[in-house]
Amino acid sequence: MVTPPSALAVAATVTDPEMPMLTLVDLGVLRDVAEDGEHVTVTITPTYSGCPAMATMRDDLVHALTDAGYADVDVRISLSPAWSSDWITESGRRKLHEHGLSVPGPAPVGDGGPVPLTLAPVRRAIDCPRCGSAAVALTSEFGPTACKALYRCEDCLEPFEHVKEI
Repeated sequence: MVTPPSALAVAATVTDPEMPMLTLVDLGVLRDVAEDGEHVTVTITPTYSGCPAMATMRDDLVHALTDAGYADVDVRISLSPAWSSDWITESGRRKLHEHGLSVPGPAPVGDGGPVPLTLAPVRRAIDCPRCGSAAVALTSEFGPTACKALYRCEDCLEPFEHVKEI
């Protein structure tokens, strides 16, 4: 009888469907993997509570774990604590940069009170991931996914995505 790899090792290979250069570990979405014989419970936290990629993440985790020999896989969604871009690993940040995405800075720190709603674009101090210039302009607060904004470098004129600080 062949012993399957640990459930954590298998789950750690699953990539994000929207940013496939990152594993769910790199992104900080994979929160826990509990193994009890052939039963595995995986806990993930979405980058946004309405993240449309969660169903695909769940399916990919179930397929990877059942293919590895686990008969019963349960994927749970945890909304608390809320995901933070600070949870992206150093390896994940490096991979984002290597793939031409602007890496998020530190997440904003609140005082525990209500979060003020502003309708103005968020001002960020970011550099172009291609040429390093700080001369960048926001073109859209919402990119191909809700967790990214679109920018254009005013020096090299290249467009790029910025992973938002959350």
